[in-house]
Amino acid sequence: MSLVKEGGSLTYQVPVLTSTNYPLWAVKVKSIMDAHGIWETVEPKTLDKAPDQKKLKQALAFLFQAITEDMVLQMVSYTDPKQMWDGLKTRYLGVDRVRTARIATLKRELESLCIKEDETADNFVTKLSGLTSEVRSLGYELEEADLVKRLLDSIPKLFLQIVASIEQCFKLDSMLFDEAVGRLKAYEEHIRGTEKAEDTQGGLLASDEK
Repeated sequence: MSLVKEGGSLTYQVPVLTSTNYPLWAVKVKSIMDAHGIWETVEPKTLDKAPDQKKLKQALAFLFQAITEDMVLQMVSYTDPKQMWDGLKTRYLGVDRVRTARIATLKRELESLCIKEDETADNFVTKLSGLTSEVRSLGYELEEADLVKRLLDSIPKLFLQIVASIEQCFKLDSMLFDEAVGRLKAYEEHIRGTEKAEDTQGGLLASDEK
């Protein structure tokens, strides 16, 4: 998300919806609207409170800025931000049956995802985070503990020592995903550095023997 500082305050660059970026677009737009205090017009915190008319207009105006001009003409009949949000979600994610099928497919991909022997932790985390974001954009919430377990269950033999250490020293139910990733990356860097040092030392010894 691009941020621009103007007059001591932060303004947010509005992401524009395209035919292929809905999952990422939805995450960004929700975050920006929440930061501006207008997301509650789409997902009210309480149902017994009358909606703020000013916020309704601001949210609707924001959503119209976040779609293409062609789409504006198709959405012009919407006068409520929640209706517009739900309309866009239905258009790009399909009806509930299609969405449910997509969630099932993504969950299977998550369950079968494993780090390859020659793959870095960064590359794997990028793929895992991408699938997670898409699942969440479809309305299925994944807990931090589930992500941590998925990460630790997917690692190759190279990481077995650090995984055993994490499982013995930390409560996985309360561990944050980013913390688990950080520990794996630190261990990976240590292992790679040790291997590089051993290769260098081996090369020097071979040179001395000649």
